[in-house]
Amino acid sequence: MPAPSNPILPATWEVPQLFRDRLGKMVGRQRMMTTDGHLLLVLHAPPERDHDQRQARLFWRKPDGSWSSNANGSGIGSLIKLLDEYDARLDKLEEKEQIADTAKDYFEINERLAPLLRSVTNLHTVLQDARKQCQEVRELIDARDRSYQIERNAELLATGCKNGLDYQMARQAEEQAKSGHKMAVASHRLNQLAAFFLPLATLSGLFGVNLQHGLEKAPAPYAFLTVTFIALFIGALFAYSLGPNEKS
Repeated sequence: MPAPSNPILPATWEVPQLFRDRLGKMVGRQRMMTTDGHLLLVLHAPPERDHDQRQARLFWRKPDGSWSSNANGSGIGSLIKLLDEYDARLDKLEEKEQIADTAKDYFEINERLAPLLRSVTNLHTVLQDARKQCQEVRELIDARDRSYQIERNAELLATGCKNGLDYQMARQAEEQAKSGHKMAVASHRLNQLAAFFLPLATLSGLFGVNLQHGLEKAPAPYAFLTVTFIALFIGALFAYSLGPNEKS
């Protein structure tokens, strides 16, 4: 009787019926299955940034010791190639982390690293379980140890990105605090100037102070331009004293 169709397992695989019964239409979580000397590893390809659905990577070991895979050829080398994919993806993120200098850079790295770390952690757990269940399959030892090293490197990268992100946020908060302090100092000085000249400006407005200074008879527009230039010069001095070079 032909094996029932299954969208996950290749139709040509003569695996035990138990394996097909335990698999659905989607890959689901990463796991291992074993029965009657058969071993099936249900793993995930490295997660893509914009894909929620994980791509299945299946590895079937027959009782005679031969391996089959639904990707990257056959033999135990196909499993090693999957680990190479994780390693290469992690190397790219490490390169980005080395040149990251803004909170946005670290956030983007963390956004890509989180699903990768979760996936490789589960992959290592599956290989460890498979090694415990099938101790005679010694070729799993190197794959398990390799997955542990990738998981460890991913954890270190995640810690480094978190520290970098925390530092960038702390630096931005410090810069904002300094800017706020400068603005407070400038506002305080402007309030002092306003308070100092307010009585004079108010009384001058109420009583219409208009002293005779002799410039009324000066030829136009030289008097006006002279007064305007002096006022702008004094205003520039005030602006410079209250500007970003303020050290208070």
